[in-house]
Amino acid sequence: MGLTSHKVLALSALVSALMVAGTVWLWPRLARQSWRAVLGRLGTIVGTQLAVMCTLGLLANNYFAFYSSWADLLGTGDDGPVTIQNQLLGRTRGVERISAENVRDTGAMGRDPGQVGRLEKVRLPGAATGLSTEGYVYLPPQYFQPGFKDKHFPAAIVITGFPGDAKNLITKLNYPAVQLKLSTEGKAKPTVLVLMRPSPAMPRDTECEDVPGGPQSDRYFSADVPAALRSSYRIAGGPGSLGVIGNSTGGYCALKLAMRHPDVFSAAVSLSGYYKAAEDPTTGDLFGGDQQRRDEADLTWRLGHLPAPGTALLVGGSREGDGDYFAETERFRAAAKGTATTVSAITLDTGGHNFNTWSRMLPASLGWLGGHLSDPS
Repeated sequence: MGLTSHKVLALSALVSALMVAGTVWLWPRLARQSWRAVLGRLGTIVGTQLAVMCTLGLLANNYFAFYSSWADLLGTGDDGPVTIQNQLLGRTRGVERISAENVRDTGAMGRDPGQVGRLEKVRLPGAATGLSTEGYVYLPPQYFQPGFKDKHFPAAIVITGFPGDAKNLITKLNYPAVQLKLSTEGKAKPTVLVLMRPSPAMPRDTECEDVPGGPQSDRYFSADVPAALRSSYRIAGGPGSLGVIGNSTGGYCALKLAMRHPDVFSAAVSLSGYYKAAEDPTTGDLFGGDQQRRDEADLTWRLGHLPAPGTALLVGGSREGDGDYFAETERFRAAAKGTATTVSAITLDTGGHNFNTWSRMLPASLGWLGGHLSDPS
């Protein structure tokens, strides 16, 4: 049974309930003043707490989708992102297709790619950095229609939060179905979506940084991924050809990539993203002790101390329910005033750092992003 299986959650809840009932039943027998009774009391307390914590952990994981499998949780699987050894560099520059996936929630339209598009599970290799990660590419229905057979399409790189799996962008937010609906209703232009994790060097959280002596994640997202996409699909080049959107860590990455590389990404959307690189045991030292590099990873600091790029940004989140998000966002927007960087906002009165909040903002966010991308040409 998989980590996110309802059967696993139900079994854990059942064990927790039995442990609580067993503790209540056994407690009178363990009330004696002997070392065996003391050990028995400690054992029932520890066992019950572990069972309850396990159930709560499974509930939280199922809701926030931090890990998608036991192998993902334990870091033992071979189906996740890997680092390519140096001798493989240059051999695989294009996207490696792994499997075809169903586009969810298409209703009566069926599975004809000319009507619903096509979703592919892929591996995105980095010819320059040697990094690689698995993800998904969604090709819109127009990609397969005769009237567009010679057209090149804009693309949006979609980045989930850390340590989430790219599949969360399908199972929890369903980007392909949202994009399809918007396009069908004329609210968004046909766009290729590239669904990814925020780090190509798992289990390390690289915060989309070029780490001194470590993974070059910024270069991977800003150079390797666009090159791999254009070598494998009909992806446009030039201004307006690429955008980037993400939630949480992915939102921070989206803003940072667009601010650092406005020649690559014409616009970015951050859903509950933060503005300063995290530093914790999962990141390690991202900056090699260099304070200047650390400052430059602070997006509000960048706006006040470096030339502001001429790019368009959209920040989305809730006024209440997501910690310091609203206050930090207001500081970021204030820093952008009067600069070449334009910052728009979606602000919900209440919400939180969760998929429900991001789902509510997603249609408007994708529509906004599409407005800053070029038409198929």
